[in-house]
Amino acid sequence: MTYEVEMKFPLSDEATVDALRQRIAALGAHPSQPLDQRDIYFAHPSRDFAQTDEVFRLRCVGDENFLTYKGPVLDAVAKTRREIEVPAASGQTAREQLREMLTSLGFREVRDVVKRREPFHLCWQDRNLEVVIDNVCDLGWFTELEIIAEDSARDAARECLFALSQELNLGKSERRSYLRLLLEKDGVA
Repeated sequence: MTYEVEMKFPLSDEATVDALRQRIAALGAHPSQPLDQRDIYFAHPSRDFAQTDEVFRLRCVGDENFLTYKGPVLDAVAKTRREIEVPAASGQTAREQLREMLTSLGFREVRDVVKRREPFHLCWQDRNLEVVIDNVCDLGWFTELEIIAEDSARDAARECLFALSQELNLGKSERRSYLRLLLEKDGVA
């Protein structure tokens, strides 16, 4: 079974973002094409995801659509959780049909999270990981460090991310999701 092991950090301004880009480039990170993501989060019809610490979303990247389930967080330091992501049919029509299907089944749309994501791939401590810089609408700049790890490697993955965060001088991690931060800003959570 694979797990997403992730740490997220707020970035104060564009100067901080530029400095981070330089630091990760100096470590050998390879940039990928920036992309726009829209995540449509759903509430389950019979259980409270805020209580169970689960997530269900429709992620839209250009014409591509993905359904994602994230299980409860298993770690007090990094956000370690089971993640299942399934590609869905592409295009706006398919996206609207997926939304209609989910709402017909009793799921309720909670909120959209829209961001511009700059992904970088890095080998750090003999582990392949992803560093992303996100500009989240209505929230600002963040960076995420992420490793996909098997169950037996979760602790080592967390330690690797922690060491990288110290190397990059990222400060205190933010454990709340973008969705939670936006809901709190909206006065809903």
